[in-house]
Amino acid sequence: MNNMLISGAASGIGAATARLFHARGWRVGLLDVDERALTALAAELGGAWHAPLDVVDGAAVKTALADFCAQSGGRLRLLFNGAGILRTGAFADIELEQHARLVEINVLGVLNLCHAAYPYLKVTPEAQVINMGSASALYGVPQLASYSASKFAVRGLTEALELEWREHGIRVGDLIPPFVNTPMVRSQAQRPAVMQRLGVRLEAEQIAEAAWKQAHARRVHRPVGLQFGLLFNLGQITPGWVNRLLMGWLSRR
Repeated sequence: MNNMLISGAASGIGAATARLFHARGWRVGLLDVDERALTALAAELGGAWHAPLDVVDGAAVKTALADFCAQSGGRLRLLFNGAGILRTGAFADIELEQHARLVEINVLGVLNLCHAAYPYLKVTPEAQVINMGSASALYGVPQLASYSASKFAVRGLTEALELEWREHGIRVGDLIPPFVNTPMVRSQAQRPAVMQRLGVRLEAEQIAEAAWKQAHARRVHRPVGLQFGLLFNLGQITPGWVNRLLMGWLSRR
């Protein structure tokens, strides 16, 4: 049986992904800081393995990986890095500690999980990492400055590891959606102009389906949604100033 470990599993995209893969026969492991929601989801999925975890805690991440993979003969078919937080608003109006915490979770958390998972991925046929990216990694987004920066980092790590780990048979890729209707997005007090222009058109279940496709493909970047797919592909072939112009228009109130 294929197995996968999901961070940020208790709600939103992580929970939708866990439900989908479980329904299709995978053994899923669940990680999240929200212990109550995590326990409820694990029960819903028939007693799925789960552990409360702050992905910033490198030692705890290593322990969780060892515990989960020990139940599968030391193997890990898929790591899904879904843990992340969002804070919208003018950069200078957000406390520095909040920026730092966002970067810790969104970047250091991915580093911790990838590093701890590597030994188990390396010995597993068709092993794969899927990182949760974002449309904000296409060009820096006003009012999402630190979030955008964190997703640029995730994109860079994805591309580097895809090349570095290829020789070990490990595929690495990311999902790149625009705004998704999740508790994280709904909880934002401020909606940046780009969010208002593009709208919040995707549901968590659509991202889960994209994760399923990615788990059976050799693609590095997977933009999600027709609207953003066109923007992403355009951004790969147009000069940087065109992308800047487009982002400036999308961010204008």
